[in-house]
Amino acid sequence: MLLLLAQYLQQFHTGFSVFQYLTLRGILGVLTALGIALFMGPQMIRALVFRQIGQSVRNDGPQSHLSKAGTPTMGGALILIAIAVSTLLWADLTNLYVWVVLGVTLSFGAIGWVDDYRKVIEKNSRGLPSRWKYFWQSVFGLTVAVILYFTAQTPIETTLIVPFFKDVTIQLGLFYIVLTYFVIVGSSNAVNLTDGLDGLAIMPTVMVGGALGIFAYLSGNVRFADYLLIPYVLGSGELIIFCGALLGAGLGFLWFNTYPAQVFMGDVGALALGAALGTIAVIVRQEIVLFIMGGIFVVETLSVIVQVASFKLTGRRVFRMAPIHHHFELKGWPEPRVIVRFWIITVVLVLIGLATLKLR
Repeated sequence: MLLLLAQYLQQFHTGFSVFQYLTLRGILGVLTALGIALFMGPQMIRALVFRQIGQSVRNDGPQSHLSKAGTPTMGGALILIAIAVSTLLWADLTNLYVWVVLGVTLSFGAIGWVDDYRKVIEKNSRGLPSRWKYFWQSVFGLTVAVILYFTAQTPIETTLIVPFFKDVTIQLGLFYIVLTYFVIVGSSNAVNLTDGLDGLAIMPTVMVGGALGIFAYLSGNVRFADYLLIPYVLGSGELIIFCGALLGAGLGFLWFNTYPAQVFMGDVGALALGAALGTIAVIVRQEIVLFIMGGIFVVETLSVIVQVASFKLTGRRVFRMAPIHHHFELKGWPEPRVIVRFWIITVVLVLIGLATLKLR
């Protein structure tokens, strides 16, 4: 929106041409989203407390969590508002990828909002039934997959890139739609499963989102892409604005979500942010790198799968409680220790992911 205004004002003063630079608009996207989150955060928390929109806590979990009962939830709406406003202000609104990622984020956020609303407002412990949640995730995930497949301009945009290898690529064809669907829906649910401790999910999301912003910027520049031997995807550079907004909104939310949390993200934020990460990774052709950088999300998801499978097949539990962050809590780790150690692991994994840019 403001980019269009700057382009119009260029005819009166050349100084407005500075807003054409992606790096500047990316930084402005970070600062705008951060400012919105910090400004709106206290007001939203007060509103949630007034409406008694509080978190319910399982009795079979760590005893330290019982004190969290009643803490305002659905705070992920704050993140989505900050991301949407910042992106609409600073991004090129003629760019298809901007609308695809923003649409995915808000669509999955709507699914999470309905789930949270039923749990917290209607006091329905089931929330949105799993089959319906998965159905709508599938509808939105497949819609995006089909759009990206049929709007692909070059074969490389539907090719699987294997990191660390210069010439190893796999042309996916129609299987691209299947892969895209699983990446988007899988990453959405993975972030949601990780969101169980104060600040545990949002900081890895911010770090992975920031790294994907770097990939998007480089993939959208033909010279950088050619030099680094990564796919050149025309227009993907504009996603650095969205990633910047995600980074700023996430940090702003963390201001209130850090231990001890004043507000929880809820499904409205977790499902949306996970889907956004998956979609960006698909666009810049870095699905495997997302798997590496989001290793914490992957391990959290696998711990649930292993726990459920083991209990159904043998009647035994592998972990004291799943997802795995609760296992470490029940082993005696204080909550802040679990959170910070998972953050540190994510830093390492993100650096490994970024290293794939040169190690080929």
